[in-house]
Amino acid sequence: MDFDEIKQILEMMREHDLSEFELERDNFKLRVRKHPAGHWTTSVPAGVPHQAYVPPMPVVGHPSAMPPPATAASVLTSADEEMELAVVKSPIVGTFYRSSEPGSAPFVDVGDRVDKDQVLCIIEAMKLMNEIISEYEGEIVSVYVENGKPVQYGERLFAIKTA
Repeated sequence: MDFDEIKQILEMMREHDLSEFELERDNFKLRVRKHPAGHWTTSVPAGVPHQAYVPPMPVVGHPSAMPPPATAASVLTSADEEMELAVVKSPIVGTFYRSSEPGSAPFVDVGDRVDKDQVLCIIEAMKLMNEIISEYEGEIVSVYVENGKPVQYGERLFAIKTA
């Protein structure tokens, strides 16, 4: 990985207001994180050439908050019923798309029944389209992200009623 590739990653992070990015290739690992104070830090393992190190850079815009930690399944309680929800989270940083192309019907909508291994959405990361597959069977009860919006690693995408 050269300096220009690292600069592109930092530009993508600023453009999508991301607070953390991690990349692993072969024996190379790069992690860039924006601290609440608004500065960037990097961690580069020992043995990585010095030219791969990126110094802290100023933040453009407002610092974004990290998504709150959540468990794989949450329990919501209402006056009438209790339902168990499986929360599908983003496994990568990228741009969220509900359908395979603009103008197409979304893969899933609220109220749709989904099966295990069914495509729920696509996340574009560095020009690669990644299908996000359901690990659960049930009914979609919530879509947390708008089409075309950036998502961070671990951000909630869907809630599926499994019980």
